[in-house]
Amino acid sequence: MSPYETVIGLEVHAQLRTRTKMFCGCATAFGAAPNTQTCPVCQGNPGSLPVINRRAIEFGIRTALALGCRINLQNRFARKHYYYPDMPKNYQISQYEEPLAEHGTLELPGANGARGIGVQRLHLEEDVGKLVHEGELATARASQVDYNRAGVPLMEIVSKPDLRSPEEAGAYLRALRAIVVYLGVCDGNMEEGSLRCDANISLRIAGAEVLGTKVEIKNLNSFRHVEHALAYEVKRQAQALDAGERLVQETRLWDPDRGRTVAMRSKEFAHDYRYFPEPDLPPLDLEAATVEQIRAGLPELPAAKRARFVAAYGLTPYEAELLCQGRGLADYFEAAAREAGKPKVVANWVLNELLRELPGDDDAAVAACPITASRLAGLLTLIDDGTISGKIAKEVFEKMYRSGEDAATIVGREGLTQVADEGALAGVVDQVLAQHPKVVDDWRGGKKAALGFLVGQVMKSTQGKANPALVNRLLGEKLPKV
Repeated sequence: MSPYETVIGLEVHAQLRTRTKMFCGCATAFGAAPNTQTCPVCQGNPGSLPVINRRAIEFGIRTALALGCRINLQNRFARKHYYYPDMPKNYQISQYEEPLAEHGTLELPGANGARGIGVQRLHLEEDVGKLVHEGELATARASQVDYNRAGVPLMEIVSKPDLRSPEEAGAYLRALRAIVVYLGVCDGNMEEGSLRCDANISLRIAGAEVLGTKVEIKNLNSFRHVEHALAYEVKRQAQALDAGERLVQETRLWDPDRGRTVAMRSKEFAHDYRYFPEPDLPPLDLEAATVEQIRAGLPELPAAKRARFVAAYGLTPYEAELLCQGRGLADYFEAAAREAGKPKVVANWVLNELLRELPGDDDAAVAACPITASRLAGLLTLIDDGTISGKIAKEVFEKMYRSGEDAATIVGREGLTQVADEGALAGVVDQVLAQHPKVVDDWRGGKKAALGFLVGQVMKSTQGKANPALVNRLLGEKLPKV
């Protein structure tokens, strides 16, 4: 047993899905040519004045309400000063002493019931640009700056230091991503940088109240990186404390290739940023009625949807968890389940067949799926009424995905209708029994697997079109008479 307790807090940056930047009218589309989505405002040119993006404020309020935060009706922006090539102004417009929202909770499900992780604050700010290095950062001969991202609206969600393991930190980040994606405020794409995470971690003697020396790990862009980087830090810090070394407050970077964190710089304190109220923006005064209007428009959130799927559809918690990882996938399942009338069967097809074909589980991938929920339900109906077998249905499913056609069209055109003619199947069964006398003897000797083999041979002879239930019945009648 380790004598140390791990204390983790996460700072999650979510890029908001607005069409324009936080304080100007420049586009926020990903993938544009470098430095083509900039203007004097986001470049910080003298004399330019920022204007607050109303949609970004709405998205921030929506997220804060989903996390149970208290909305500060009076809040304001501040200037955060630091110097780095990707920040054209040499300061960032953010929120500090008067954030948009505070004191929320994110519930994490667990074996012993849900555990609430405190959300300390939620505030809005602008993103910085992006440095593009020629090769590795440490050995790069030159670096270029793309300012397209500078000024893009960011929402920073800061947890309290309530997380106690790298695995729990990963679960928190997954749950938070699901919420912002359900709300439609962020696409959650960690590869493109739409969702990024800074992790703060320290160790203290188990049972102690005073926190240990905090280390920050910057810009973690995947769940795996978050968990691996924190696990490495737990080990590194524990070894240092055991050896009597003094840990320093610093910022470190995760190197996934070497599986370790590396020192980046000493960690700044709040006063190092020289915060002061943004002089070019007035205080933001919200109306309570506006907040309540946004609250009334919140969708069903992942935790509530998971619980409903278990209670209403008889799914396991694991199945509900997988189906609710994205709002689009959950809606797809529910639409198909309503039409097909067999939610457990639909869940199996969505989780085992559909997800294998989709290029991703995000809403865009589900929306572009050539097999609509209604067409999946139609395929399952053909199985229920005996038109096709389950084996043939999987082949039809693949053809549906490739062609975009419905199941009935494919079955009719390719002659895949299930053989349910007792007379025709009886002849096939007789032929199979005659071809495999040793297997018949094995069945007489009590080997149950022999029956399965014979059923498989009949299905093979009919190219999978035979009605399995009828095949089993005919074999059961004929085997004792052979």
